[in-house]
Amino acid sequence: MYHKYKNAELVKPSGLDLKDRLVGVQRVTKVTKGGRAFGFSAIVVVGDEAGVVGHGLGKSKDVASAIAKAVEDAKKNLVRIPLNKGTLPHEQKGKYGGARVNIIPASAGTGVIAGGAVRTVLEAVGVQDVLSKSQGSSNPHNVVKATFDALLQLRDAGTIARDRGVSLEKVFKG
Repeated sequence: MYHKYKNAELVKPSGLDLKDRLVGVQRVTKVTKGGRAFGFSAIVVVGDEAGVVGHGLGKSKDVASAIAKAVEDAKKNLVRIPLNKGTLPHEQKGKYGGARVNIIPASAGTGVIAGGAVRTVLEAVGVQDVLSKSQGSSNPHNVVKATFDALLQLRDAGTIARDRGVSLEKVFKG
């Protein structure tokens, strides 16, 4: 799922204190010859609030099992996100479908300034101070995936220095 991100580090769910957050539940309808068949789809974000996060989708005839399936799905694709003292290492844009998300690091004490699905993802990651702007589609599925797109492109200074083959000092001083 995250094969296009070269620095995406997949994490096993064992031994992590994961908290699940519900992004949204939709009631979906399938029209059959016998009438309407209702079902539910739930999108969930799980995270340990210390840099590990994953998202999942669950579908079922009732809400509780849809959420349970979504949590299981989310635990299957956990990734580690580089954080820097409660905020992000740098500004980053992410996109998925029609959704565009821009996340910007903020100084200590700012809090999580984000709306809806973006806030849920950023809180699950464990970011304390961040500014964000969501543009385009407000579909929660795509907004969550766009936020993940932005988060997975984040690189800390150590990774950048290693990729360029230079010292950490040279990354900052040029």
